[in-house]
Amino acid sequence: MQREYLVFPIFLLLFAAVNVYLLAAGSLEAGWSGFGTILAAGITLALYSFLYRDNPLFKLAEHLYVGVVAAYELALVWYQSILVDVVNPLFRPHPDAGVNWWVIVPALLGLFLMTRFVGRAVWLSRISFAFFVGLGAGLAIPRRVASFIIEQIEPTIQPFSQASADFGWALLDPAIILIGVLSVLIYFYFSVEHKGVVGGISRVGIYFLMVSFGASFGYTVMARISLLIGRVDFLLEDWLNLNPPLF
Repeated sequence: MQREYLVFPIFLLLFAAVNVYLLAAGSLEAGWSGFGTILAAGITLALYSFLYRDNPLFKLAEHLYVGVVAAYELALVWYQSILVDVVNPLFRPHPDAGVNWWVIVPALLGLFLMTRFVGRAVWLSRISFAFFVGLGAGLAIPRRVASFIIEQIEPTIQPFSQASADFGWALLDPAIILIGVLSVLIYFYFSVEHKGVVGGISRVGIYFLMVSFGASFGYTVMARISLLIGRVDFLLEDWLNLNPPLF
């Protein structure tokens, strides 16, 4: 038997022994609240067992997580979208508003998307895709231009104009921001060969991009570590009832 398959029985024995001890010592409640804590602790440890190696215990927790999330999302889509926007307006209309027959159009477009699984009727899905792409492009392009171009120009130039009256360190931050934005834009301007002055400015843009990516990566690592701290705090305080908590 491979070693990864030994993780499952060993984990069950140790986990069961710890829970029996906690229940006997009174650290866990003998009701649904305690059962929920035990279940959450078991799934957490099962997911972190991947740090040892891929094993059946981790696969079981992974499949359980994916299945629960899929069922939860399906319930949300049914109760918050289909039931509210399609079923109720057609079959349970408001007495004062009447039946909203226009709901049939988006409902049919949504059903046409499901024809991707039917060989002969797959052409119906192209109607929905064409409508969604056209509508999405018409709504998204003006918003993207307004939010990612126009709205970004103002905070880049405005601090520089506000600090232009002070000929001191107040000009340093706006100047760095302006240089970084312009150099990064020139780096992504591929219609001109990056040589000479353009090449030097684009190289400065690379440095700004490296700093930006490094800061984003550091923020991501900090966020993941904060999640790890939260789960370890749950295991030590809520499950093992170790007081005071270490985090």
